[in-house]
Amino acid sequence: MLPRDRLRQITDRFEYLEAQLNAGPEASEIAQISREYAELKPVVAEIAGYEQLLADMSEAEAMLEDPDMKPLAEEELPRLREAIPAAEQSLQIALLPKDAADAKPAMIEIRPGTGGDEAALFAGDLLRMYTRYTEARGWRLEIIDLAETELGGIKEVTGRIEGENVFARMKFESGVHRVQRVPETESGGRIHTSAATVAVLPEAEDVDIDIPAQDIRIDTMRASGAGGQHVNTTDSAVRITHLPSGIVVTSSEKSQHRNREIAMGVLRARLYDLERQKIDDERAADRKSQVGSGDRSERIRTYNFPQGRMTDHRINLTLYKLDQVMAGDLDEIIDALTAEDQAMKLAEMEG
Repeated sequence: MLPRDRLRQITDRFEYLEAQLNAGPEASEIAQISREYAELKPVVAEIAGYEQLLADMSEAEAMLEDPDMKPLAEEELPRLREAIPAAEQSLQIALLPKDAADAKPAMIEIRPGTGGDEAALFAGDLLRMYTRYTEARGWRLEIIDLAETELGGIKEVTGRIEGENVFARMKFESGVHRVQRVPETESGGRIHTSAATVAVLPEAEDVDIDIPAQDIRIDTMRASGAGGQHVNTTDSAVRITHLPSGIVVTSSEKSQHRNREIAMGVLRARLYDLERQKIDDERAADRKSQVGSGDRSERIRTYNFPQGRMTDHRINLTLYKLDQVMAGDLDEIIDALTAEDQAMKLAEMEG
């Protein structure tokens, strides 16, 4: 049984925020009140549904005392007894502490790992997969920095994804993605194994991460290398070095001012991610066993082309629809990872 006083507090807070919005808050408060109101709205809907089921149960039990109503009550009670535990679990999930970064846009970085040219080609396949997924969800993917190989693979790519609850959906993609297939570069028909690394970072704002001017060095340079439309011949490319951490970020758009803005955004995201990882490490010594740990060195998924199979090793999920997955059909995988993450958090709370 969930604590009714806590549910009442949440409902009271929601009603207070609703009254504030209707009364017309100060311009400086509108964004904060609207954000909290939007976060609480689905929780309050879950509370209302759960409490309605409890009320219906009490009413049905009372009807057992009335001979005329008893048959109806006996018909209704099994349905209610089955529905209440499911509603309680759904409400518990809604009440789980929210990751403050879930609603943020995300920075995505893809780099080839072991496997040479084939790994670079696979990195390009992953970029296309995520591009199609973002399009299917109505999000927007902006390529910030792209370096390609002569064979059309990717040496490195950084992108920004904007939309609703982007990081909440994409955060489980961080890690090592392994591919097993006959490479286009292989004439003997042998199956090779190669890999690419994906890092998904929540976009950070100035209020999340403060970077003192003395902590960075900014260099302008001439963009070079294979990079298609993202490389130019002016001295507008920008490289920013964060001196305390040694993190280096670059941007090669045509506007030097825009490059500084983009590179600072990437740097903030990386520093914010480091802070989040440090907090997670302090909170749980067994962080690496958690689904959403974001460990960059962890092998999370295998894409086996000869068998048309995709396996996510964190939850032992295997799907024999690799073509659809590579075409951006990722919701089934991400839904399963989200459910597992929620189940683990519920177990921690109950433990």
